[in-house]
Formats: sequence, C-alpha cells, structure tokens
Amino acid sequence: MGSRAKARWAAAAFGVTGLLCAVMGVVMIVMVPSIIKEQVLKNVRIDPSSLSFNMWKELPIPFYFSVYFFDVLNPNEILKGEKPQVQERGPYVYREFRHKSNITFNDNDTVSFLEYRSFHFQPDKSGGLESDYIVIPNIMVLGASVMMENKPTSLKLIMTLAFSTLGERAFMNRTVGEIMWGYEDPLVNLINKYFPGMFPFKGKFGLFAELNNSNSGLFTVFTGIKNISRIHLVDKWNGLSKVNYWHSDQCNMINGTSGQMWAPFMTPESSLEFYSPEACRSMKLIYKDSRVFEGIPTYRFVAPKTLFANGTVYPPNEGFCPCLQSGIQNVSTCSLNAPLFLSHPHFYNADPVLAEAVLGLHPNQEEHSLFLDLHPVTGIPMNCSVKLQLSLYIKAIRGIGQTGKIEPVVLPLLWFAESGTMEGETLQTFYTQLVLMPKILSYAQYVLLALGCVLLLIPVVHQLRSQEKCYLFWSSSKKGSKDKEAVQAYSESLMTSASKGTVLQEARL
Repeated sequence: MGSRAKARWAAAAFGVTGLLCAVMGVVMIVMVPSIIKEQVLKNVRIDPSSLSFNMWKELPIPFYFSVYFFDVLNPNEILKGEKPQVQERGPYVYREFRHKSNITFNDNDTVSFLEYRSFHFQPDKSGGLESDYIVIPNIMVLGASVMMENKPTSLKLIMTLAFSTLGERAFMNRTVGEIMWGYEDPLVNLINKYFPGMFPFKGKFGLFAELNNSNSGLFTVFTGIKNISRIHLVDKWNGLSKVNYWHSDQCNMINGTSGQMWAPFMTPESSLEFYSPEACRSMKLIYKDSRVFEGIPTYRFVAPKTLFANGTVYPPNEGFCPCLQSGIQNVSTCSLNAPLFLSHPHFYNADPVLAEAVLGLHPNQEEHSLFLDLHPVTGIPMNCSVKLQLSLYIKAIRGIGQTGKIEPVVLPLLWFAESGTMEGETLQTFYTQLVLMPKILSYAQYVLLALGCVLLLIPVVHQLRSQEKCYLFWSSSKKGSKDKEAVQAYSESLMTSASKGTVLQEARL
C-alpha cells in the first residue's frame, strides 16, 4: 500500500474516531444531568441502600451545644425596682450525640423513629466549669407568682407562706450543672407530693433535665422512595398532624422536616421549614446568599425578621399571642404556663425597648443570628448554628412578698447555640461521591465533544492539503511546457535565414 493510501486510511480512521467522540460527547451532554439527578435521588432518600442513610440514622457530624448564662449582678436592687444588670458567662460547651432508634418503615412511604440525645461536657472548649456559680431568677418563685397574679388574695398569701417556709427567694445562686441538669427543690417535692402529675418531672428541676438521655417525640416522615417531592417532610409527630398549643390553625400546623435534612435540588427561591418540639412550633428560614464550604457549593439560609414578630407587626403570628413587644415569642402554653419567652440572643432583631430595659445586652448580627448552610443539590447541611434565647417575664405581684417592687421586665436567663460542621472522612466521602464525580462527568462530556471536533478536522485538513499539492503540480507542469515551446521557437529562428535588415539590427545590438 502506497504512502498516499496509508495517509488516506489514517485520515479516515481519525474521522471515524472523531465522529464517535463527538457523538459520545453530545450523548453525555444530554444524559449526564439525568444520570447525576438519578444518582442524587437514589442516594438522598431514606432507604438502607442509600448513601446518606447511615448519616441520617446516626449523625456523623460532631454537634456542640454551647450555653451562655446571664449572671444577674444586682438582684437586691431589682427587688427595689431598679433596672436589671447582667453579665454574659460562658460558653459552657457540651458534645451532643444523636442517634435514631425504633426505626419502622410504614406502607405509606413513611418511616417512624425516636431520636435520642445525650450531652457530655467539654471543659477544653468551655469558658468555665460546671461548678461555676450563676445568679439567675428563681423560675419556680417568679414564674409561679406571675401565674398567680389574677388569683384570689388568700391563695397568694398561702403561696407567700409556703415560699418563706421552704426558704424560696426571688433569685438563686446555683452551679451551671444544677441549672442545666437539675437540683433538689423543696417546692417541687412539695407540689409533686400533694399535687401528683402537675409537673412532667419528679425530683430534680433543671432547664435541660428533660433533654439529656431522652427523645424529642415520635416522628413519622416521608422517605422519598415513592414520591421524592415529599422526602423528609413530617407526616406526624407523636401521632399528631398538628399541635394544639396555639390559637390559630396556621400556627398549630406541623410543617417542613424534622430539622436535619431537606429535599434535594434547591433554588434560591426555596425556603427551609422544620418542626421544633422544643419550640413547640414550625419555623421557616429564608435564602440569604450562595457560598462555598470546603470546596462544596452551599446556600445559606437565615431567620427572617418576622420569625418572632408579634401579631401587630406580622399578622400571621397572631396565633402565638398573647404577645408583648415584637421579637419575642410567648411559649407559656407549652411550658406549664410559666411566662417564658423565646427569641434571638440578646434580643437581636427584636424591639429595641427589650435590650434597653436590661443593662449588659449587646445584640449584633455576627454573634447572635442563626444560619444553616446546605448543599443545594442534596439538601444536606454542611455547616449550621441555631441560636436561641430563653427569657422569663418577671414583675411585682401584690400579695406575694418575695416579688418585692420588681418592675415588669423580660429578663434573659440564657442563650444557646446548637452548632455542627461536616468534617473528616464524612466530608471527604460526601465531596467525592456527590461533588467531585458529577463534576468529572460534567467536564468529560465537553472534553469528548472537543476531542471529537479536533479529530473530525484532521481528514478535512488532509483533504485540503492534498488538493493544494495537486494544484501546484499541474500549475508547474503547464509552466514548463510553455518554456519548452519558447526555447524551441527561438532555436528554429536561428536556423532559418534572416532578412538583411534583421541581420544588421542584430549586429548593431
């Protein structure tokens, strides 16, 4: 086979290869998004065969529960009617472990489970010890007093006598460990003895005693196996499709997820809704901006200013009232009717009057706003910090001597941050499977298309060069023929006899 034939065969081979590569590139451009979507949907659903099932079952992300207390600096002056002054103490950091148990898959594309939590103190991450003493309002005394405000005077006198007999005062000096996980209170023991069942706890009373080594209720959520559009949405909580704490159907609705994962393929128009048993309500977060976390694209969601707004500022929240100033939510209906309020730390995003009424509060966005950073393709959180504050409404109650001359005020007790960040092997696996591989497939489709185009150009270029050589060959052949004819004509002219004039002219030259 000649060199020209070999070249033609090689060009043809490049052309066929290029065509195949181009076709594969086009096919991948069409198919890869569908393949990626199919893989994501397969791996985010609540199914033992999915990639995220173990992550959903037992959170591999290290969660930390950080608590900041408001140490009351002038308790005696408050009883005389002066403005409260507090000092923030902390953080007191606990490692939070979560795991799901009693996992039961139901026939209606749902799964039921109990999620247990336990807390372990981390002294190396804390700004103090659990043995530190903190002065805070006595919830049993001041809370009960507000609850008795409209009761008969005789009952108030009996309560005053009981408080005095048991040595109960308006403010108490307790350790962090006691405030968190419980302390023996003679008043609690007395009430449990003569009014059994009045409190949901027995023995020790602590602000978080009911959270440690306990579950947050029976959740039933959709798995997404049959209908991906409902994945992670709560179907029921403790067998209820809505709660009865509030005064409107909208406020009582159980919306969103259980607060750990959301539906995949989010957009900036998406919102994050979840039901919080601790807050006794559903909450909605809104999109703020796009970010990158350890190479993974994320959307940041934050709380809208209307989250804890009162009914005057935001009418849909009217069902959470009776309300005080905007920016705090009355949670008394789900906290034994104690006058407790939920808000952002330091009354951030609340009516400025609230922070001005207490010395030592300094609300700011950077330290006191909550956020969740989610991978929008999978709906899995990468980085989050949920920050909330618990406050007690206190005031002087006529007929109850322990309340003195306290001016009405919403006094912060503490605020906490539940924070978690994906890291280590879990982060690497997530990045490789759900970010890197789809990115490689996405790049590969364009590489194949470009390579196919280049290979398709090779036979075209070869053909053009062949035509150019042929043109040059025929051009040079025609030019040579003309030269030969000219030489031959000149030679013949020399051999013939010339006229006399011509010879003389050549001689002169």
